[in-house]
Amino acid sequence: MSGRTRAAVATAGALLTLTGVAAAPAQAAGYRYWSFWESDGGRPWAYATQGPATARPADGDALGFRFAISNDTADSTRPSAAPDFAGICEGVEKTDGTKRIAVVIDFGGPADAPPGETPPEKPIKAGCAEVREDATGAEALAAVAKPLRYDGAAMLCGIAGYPARGCGEQVEAGGDAGEAGKTPAPAAARESGGSDGPSVGVLAGGAAVLALGGAAVWKARRRG
Repeated sequence: MSGRTRAAVATAGALLTLTGVAAAPAQAAGYRYWSFWESDGGRPWAYATQGPATARPADGDALGFRFAISNDTADSTRPSAAPDFAGICEGVEKTDGTKRIAVVIDFGGPADAPPGETPPEKPIKAGCAEVREDATGAEALAAVAKPLRYDGAAMLCGIAGYPARGCGEQVEAGGDAGEAGKTPAPAAARESGGSDGPSVGVLAGGAAVLALGGAAVWKARRRG
C-alpha cells in the first residue's frame, strides 16, 4: 500500500471515529417522559410509530403508556402490565359505531418521579375505552384517564394529573434535572411517534463519511 493510500485510509478511519462519537447517544443523561406503546391481537408491546393524537387503533387493540426515564426509544421502559385486551375489556360488548380499546397506564416508580412528586399509590391503571370507530389513541386514553396535559408541541405531559408539572425534561445521570432540564425529550416522544432504529440524520451522515473515505482511497490508488 502506498503512502498516499495509507494516508487516505487513516483519514477515512478518523472521520468514521469522529462520526461515531458524535452520533452515539449520551449515556450520562436521559429524558423523563410518557412513552407510548401499542399491541395488536395480543402481541407484546411495541413502541408506537406515531403519537396518540394521530394513531387510530382498531377494535381489540391495546395501548400502553409508561412514565419513566429513558435515553432513547430503544431504551424506553415498556408498561409492566401485559396488553391483555381479553382481560381488560372482559364483559364489554362491541356495539354498532364503536370500538373497544384496552388502555394500560404505568405511572412508574419513585426513581422515575420528578423532584417533589410521588407516583399514584396504585402504579398501574387499566381500563376499556369504548369509543367511536374513528377515534384516536388520545381519545381512548382520555376515556379512561382524565385529565390529560399536553405542551405546545403536542407532547403528552401528564396523565390523570401525573406528573403535575414538567414535560420531557432531560435528566442527569444521578436522576436530577439540571441546567439541561428545559431541553425537550427526543422527537420520538412527541406526536411524530418513535422508532427503534437510528435516526435518518445519523444514517445519512455515516453514509456520507463512508463515501468520502472510499473516494479518497480510490484517488490515492490511482495516483500511487
